[in-house]
Amino acid sequence: MVRGRVVELPQHQPRRTAFAFRVDRGSDQPEPLRSRLLRLSWYDERDGTGTGRAQVQAGQHWQMTVRLRAPRGLRNPGGFDSEKHAFASRVTATGYVREPATARLQQPGRGINAWRGAMSQRIAASVAPESARFLSAFALGDTRGLGDDDWHVLRANGLSHLVAISGMHVGIVAGFFALAMAGVWWLLPGLGRRVPRPIAAAMGGLAGAALYAAVAGFALPTVRTVLMVAVVAGMRVQRRRSTTLEVLALAMIAVLVVDPLSALTAGFWLSFFGVAWLVWCLPEVGRRPLHDLVSAQGVATVGLLPLTAVLFDQASLAGPLANLVAVPWWTLVVVPLSLVGTTLELLHPGWGLWAWDAAAWCFQLSWPLFDTMAASDLALWWLRESRWYALPLALAGAFWLLLPRGLPGRPLALLLWLPLLWPARDLPAPGEVDIRVLDVGQGTSVLVRTAAHSLLYDMGPSTPDGFDSGERVVIPALRALGVARLDRAVVSHADNDHSGGFNAVRSRSPIDTSNAPEDSGIADTLPCVAGEQWKWDGVLFRFMHPPPYFPYLGNDASCVLRITGKHGTALLLGDVGKVIERDLVRRSRLDKASSIKAEVVLVSHHGAANASDPALVEASGAQLAIMSSGHGNRFGHPRAEVTQRWQDAGAATPDTARDGALRVRIEKAGITVETRRAARPRLWDADRRENKPLVEAAAGLSYRPD
Repeated sequence: MVRGRVVELPQHQPRRTAFAFRVDRGSDQPEPLRSRLLRLSWYDERDGTGTGRAQVQAGQHWQMTVRLRAPRGLRNPGGFDSEKHAFASRVTATGYVREPATARLQQPGRGINAWRGAMSQRIAASVAPESARFLSAFALGDTRGLGDDDWHVLRANGLSHLVAISGMHVGIVAGFFALAMAGVWWLLPGLGRRVPRPIAAAMGGLAGAALYAAVAGFALPTVRTVLMVAVVAGMRVQRRRSTTLEVLALAMIAVLVVDPLSALTAGFWLSFFGVAWLVWCLPEVGRRPLHDLVSAQGVATVGLLPLTAVLFDQASLAGPLANLVAVPWWTLVVVPLSLVGTTLELLHPGWGLWAWDAAAWCFQLSWPLFDTMAASDLALWWLRESRWYALPLALAGAFWLLLPRGLPGRPLALLLWLPLLWPARDLPAPGEVDIRVLDVGQGTSVLVRTAAHSLLYDMGPSTPDGFDSGERVVIPALRALGVARLDRAVVSHADNDHSGGFNAVRSRSPIDTSNAPEDSGIADTLPCVAGEQWKWDGVLFRFMHPPPYFPYLGNDASCVLRITGKHGTALLLGDVGKVIERDLVRRSRLDKASSIKAEVVLVSHHGAANASDPALVEASGAQLAIMSSGHGNRFGHPRAEVTQRWQDAGAATPDTARDGALRVRIEKAGITVETRRAARPRLWDADRRENKPLVEAAAGLSYRPD
């Protein structure tokens, strides 16, 4: 049982409400959780009841029973690092509300976040839906209304930095307040005898920046800008003359002193690098606005491309053109109108409607253009994962390109970008096999590559709360690994933990052929039938189960796939149970072509007790028995006795829940396995935490890696 306050705007979704919760510091709260930040979810009951979660609003004080665990995310090529995000945000634990009926609202919403939530609702009720969600983002930093399609358009056009309240917006507000304060001092000269006008303007700008940052809930980008304004204001007060680069350096130091973990965020590096490039390349601006705008966009594009590519594994080819339109139009027209409307609405309900309507109309003039640009296949360039040295080389190339005109050899700088933009493809040789077992949580997804072909076996789960492993894990991994199309996709069976991501995958990636069990209900697929085989690049693929006319029996109808290269064999078992496993052993003894001898086995049913029959374990002779499971799953997969059975047979048992995504190579040099967490260790990695409980078991929070 914990008590605390909802400190951010909650996200109400079809089956759950997600919110940030700050625990009270009282002595009656668990000591390790006092004043700590939690990320909680409040789910509907299984019967669809539990609408009490709709009451959760920002600023409210609640008492509730929660189940907690240390933050832990999925680790995959190209995947979002949620553990780093939680670490940088100082989230102590994640969890969910238990026994929702016992949760008690103790105080109504109050404070700036409660006001933001109420004002966002007012915008939604007053402005056309196609614009309201963007106005809430511009005026209040509330991006809850933006859907996946909206974010895709913004990313494809390189406009994500303009949505919500960005540092640029804070700077404009600070400039407006500074000019307004200087105007007051000009109208009332007597004030200058007490406080010089430059100092008053600086203080006014700082006050405006701080006020606007408060409206945004003190989001990190706004705090950075406020600190920069504070540095400038402090120098004005002390009447010190400093260069812009000195101010920038002091601001960076101030940000790191206030929040050292901000260095883990992409916005920190993009903000300071962006300003540094502009200051260095364009020291004098203002005389030719259009020329300056185009020049600034060119400098930002060249200077920030290396960072953007490394941080997001993508580059917006439409970004330079889109920003030429959006930066002046949104920043100087749409955002000011949104702010005017919000300010007037704060003074009196109804006064700000005209400004909001005007902002919405102006926004809709531009959005169709960006929507059209994002639809082009050329808008967004997805990049493969590169080596560690690619970023410093690309930054050196950007520096070389941005040197003054007339210097010889500038085009040669593009050669320094090749390791980042076109990294070498790490593909197996003919006859060799590269297998990637992705970390999709409690589910399965395996990418198999030969020298020139790719096969995807299962696509992981999708859940009612909006998580789709096809969209969040599989597609980013395919892009990071340079897989532009799939030669074949195999859905082992129709259970959600194997097929849930299929629709997302086939909507985003071309697939030549798709297979699934007959009568499984999976549309637009051909049946997988035992005995069907094909050969790619010296590697033989063969379906081992189900046999012809086999009825669809769920797990036991899973497509079992054998992959045989020159140097070894892999066996992917889906979710078949012991009965089918024993039948596979029987057929293997009768027909050499049906042999299940394999050095690498994807253990059936995530290591469940009803699979991994001793006869199959012995017959396979596996060196590597891979478990694909979710950390802390409610089924207890993989079962300890199953893991022990494989280990007693001499097999290593890596597990995606513990190790993250796995890479298995069957090559001339032998069979090697690489785990994502071990290959790319992080200070904040969940598996590196100390193996001891943080609080007593009754609180449900543990830092144990298993």
